Amino acid sequence: MPAPHAALDAPALADLARDIRDWAGELGFQQAGISNVDLGEHAAHLDNWLAAGYQGEMDYMAAHGPRRSHPARLVPGTLRVISLRMDYLPGDTRMAQVLAQPGKAYLSRYALGRDYHKLIRKRLQQLAERIQQRIGPFGYRAFVDSAPVLEKAVAEQAGLGWIGKNTLLLNRQAGSWFFLGELFVDVPLPVDAPHAGEHCGSCRACLDICPTGAFVGPYVLDARRCISYLTIELKGAIPLELRPLIGNRVFGCDDCQLVCPWNRFAKPTRQTDFLPRHALDNSELATLFRWTEAEFLSRTEGSPIRRTGYQGWLRNLAVGLGNAPGTIAVIEALELRRDDPSPMVREHVAWALQRHGRATS
Repeated sequence: MPAPHAALDAPALADLARDIRDWAGELGFQQAGISNVDLGEHAAHLDNWLAAGYQGEMDYMAAHGPRRSHPARLVPGTLRVISLRMDYLPGDTRMAQVLAQPGKAYLSRYALGRDYHKLIRKRLQQLAERIQQRIGPFGYRAFVDSAPVLEKAVAEQAGLGWIGKNTLLLNRQAGSWFFLGELFVDVPLPVDAPHAGEHCGSCRACLDICPTGAFVGPYVLDARRCISYLTIELKGAIPLELRPLIGNRVFGCDDCQLVCPWNRFAKPTRQTDFLPRHALDNSELATLFRWTEAEFLSRTEGSPIRRTGYQGWLRNLAVGLGNAPGTIAVIEALELRRDDPSPMVREHVAWALQRHGRATS
């Protein structure tokens, strides 16, 4: 028996698409667009990127084969993808000032508040329920950076922006400080025009600012040198030659967004869940390094920071402390973990102490 929505004619589908955008706004999204399932050249770009090994230890990037770049293979029956974005910039969090104070801990702005996965997934589910109230049962699946979806390519196809030289989605009215989410649906909604062209021009600010030189060239990022990868995805030791370049960035990196001219148009988020918790936008490295595992788990509950794990957290902070001025507080914090149970943490503590002229056995 065909689904109820199979009988919708073109005017009814157009009305539904318009209402979906309105409902998305009511649910806290700043923009919604609709694309078909053909991602064009993006599939070849992914294949070339993987072939070069730029994914590092992120084996999941290659684990799903063509399903990642073909939505209808990932979710059979998919006819359209509803792509949505939600601003997350928590107002003025003194980003440049914190980076300029090497004794402070810099955490990527997206990670200061509640984990976006849960919030956006809930809103996507609410959007799907509204659609179902209108047209009856339909096939759908929601994604929030949690499955093999080329979300930036999908968003570009849906007209939400273009993929910039820093490999992030850029929007002329909102910059890049936003999250993306998708609903794969089996409803033949009218599609939006893909974003035409790109607006980076001759600008290369993002390429030049990268502390570790992670950009192979415009639009190509070698994740193995990216600070976000090194402090979040990498599970082992951070390469020696990259540690001094990380500075005080202990969870992610925003440098290529901070210098992007389009981010002068970014708007502060209206979601209170994305606002900083536990003063993580203005904390000392030495203070965070003294957290016990229980404190870490308590203060990162419902936070993206949990992804790196406690040992990864200490590893990253040790690198930051090795790059910080050798104050009494810094040296004392490092000395307290000289004999940490984790070999990985001990290795990075020893490196940091040697940076400050403190011999290790």
